[in-house]
Amino acid sequence: MSLVRRHRERMAARLAAATAGSAIVASAVTPAAASGDVPAGGAARDPAAAQMRMRHTLHLRRLKEIKSVKAKIEAKREMLPEYAAWVEGWLKVLEENGVAAPDEIVSTVMVWRIDTGDYAGALELADPLIDQGIALPARYARDTATLVVEEIAEAALTALTKGEAFDLSILQQTEWLTQNADMHDEVKAKLFKAIGLEFVRRADLEADLNEKAVLQTNARQALVKARDLHERVGVKKDIDKLDRALRASQDTGTAG
Repeated sequence: MSLVRRHRERMAARLAAATAGSAIVASAVTPAAASGDVPAGGAARDPAAAQMRMRHTLHLRRLKEIKSVKAKIEAKREMLPEYAAWVEGWLKVLEENGVAAPDEIVSTVMVWRIDTGDYAGALELADPLIDQGIALPARYARDTATLVVEEIAEAALTALTKGEAFDLSILQQTEWLTQNADMHDEVKAKLFKAIGLEFVRRADLEADLNEKAVLQTNARQALVKARDLHERVGVKKDIDKLDRALRASQDTGTAG
């Protein structure tokens, strides 16, 4: 992407976000704004913004034609850089005004970042979207917090089932960002299960017995939260195993 195009798209996003943000503030004061009658001003006439939204429409159409999930993910990975300047402009307006304007492109980028494994990048956008109650496009059929928790938890559980590590800080940040969000208990249980199993994985690799016990304790706490939220989440055997390991650790410490 050329520097000129990047600057033009960043500025277009800032204009669109600033205009939408002004409408949000105005809607608390004037009925016209609340009904959507406030003119979009420069944002509606900006050719760079119109071009970006057309590109987004074409990308969605292309993805719909792809049957392979793996191929869809690779296509999203190729598409994402084309939205970097737009997202940058949106975040700049958020930083300046403290208002996160609803934007379908930004919401889509957040989801695509999850799909392509860029969880830190996804959470950067999820934070203001969740904090300000911005809904996802209707095609996702879930609220923002539920989608973020479920998709990241399932990705973690898939990795952990294969014996692979998953970034614990991503799981913990996801839990922190969504701690006050209302969602089905089964969904949140998956997240605590993933947190617990990542602690278990780390404990299994830890040679220091004291550190191992700390990790096992953290694992048990997370898995118990998962079980309490959804009894059939599938952590009973893991909790029993941790209980035996912690008792053995205490016995060893007492004997020593």
